[in-house]
Amino acid sequence: MEYRKHVKTTTGPRSQLVIGTRGSQLALWQAEWVKSQILGVDQNLQVTLQRIQTSGDKIQDVPLAKIGGKGLFVKEIEEALLNGSIDLAVHSMKDVPSMLPDGLTIICVPEREDPRDAFLGHEGVTLQQLPRGAKIGTSSLRRQSQLLHYRHDLRIEVLRGNLDTRLRKLQEGRFDAILLAGAGLKRLGWDRHVTEYLGVDICLPAIGQGALGLEGRADDMFVRELVARFEHLPTRRAVDAERAFLSRLEGGCQVPIAGHATLCGDTVTLEGLVVSLDGKRYVRRCQSGAEKDAESLGVRLAEQLLDEGAAPILQEIYGTA
Repeated sequence: MEYRKHVKTTTGPRSQLVIGTRGSQLALWQAEWVKSQILGVDQNLQVTLQRIQTSGDKIQDVPLAKIGGKGLFVKEIEEALLNGSIDLAVHSMKDVPSMLPDGLTIICVPEREDPRDAFLGHEGVTLQQLPRGAKIGTSSLRRQSQLLHYRHDLRIEVLRGNLDTRLRKLQEGRFDAILLAGAGLKRLGWDRHVTEYLGVDICLPAIGQGALGLEGRADDMFVRELVARFEHLPTRRAVDAERAFLSRLEGGCQVPIAGHATLCGDTVTLEGLVVSLDGKRYVRRCQSGAEKDAESLGVRLAEQLLDEGAAPILQEIYGTA
């Protein structure tokens, strides 16, 4: 990634901290939550939020995959980190590209919320109850492809906008159902709108879905030490495996790649898939390994999928993007 070289280095203690965030209701909730956690550690620290409009926020009338999904919701925030105008960024981990700019790092991954996709049916209709040809709204090629694999009769249409905008369109009857990340709805207290949470057998989550990523400058030891206590190691290991899987596939958040890792004791189990846009070609596998080898597990699973049919699917998608 090409960003401006970072010009500010502050490693010692300080009295102020600026958190950069997108301006959506969910992003602000997440940033406020991080702020509250920090103030719980140091109530004398002056913590402020700086709203930053990203490319993904500015472009609302075009599918993200058509404008290069990688980094659309983080690029401007990372630039602010590098030039020193903010000290900490709060991201939804599923929006963060697998490669970070030089000088930046994910310094903390708090405990994950529910990673599943939420199905919201008009007037409470379930996925099974949808009539043939029902219109489903989603902005995600991953969700689109898996739904079409499960039910090829469905009609998928692009749904962009903030959560309240998407909910309003559903309530107005413009869609028979919409799909959203369950984590965001739960965080905002809007999970009452959810008809059902889709099992991972039907819709495998996005890489990092449900997890937050706190990004900072690699050399800012003050911030790194401040937020290190919020780290949730099981979530970090799971996300590391998923992101290594995505990186090996050279995929972005708007490519129909899915991966979800879980921990049981010191064993990581990772499921991953690559699916064609029409849902007809579908390669899904699972591997397990030691917790300490989470990243290499992700790479191994990606290579297995590539060997077993994922490579031509991805080549076709990248050729038409």
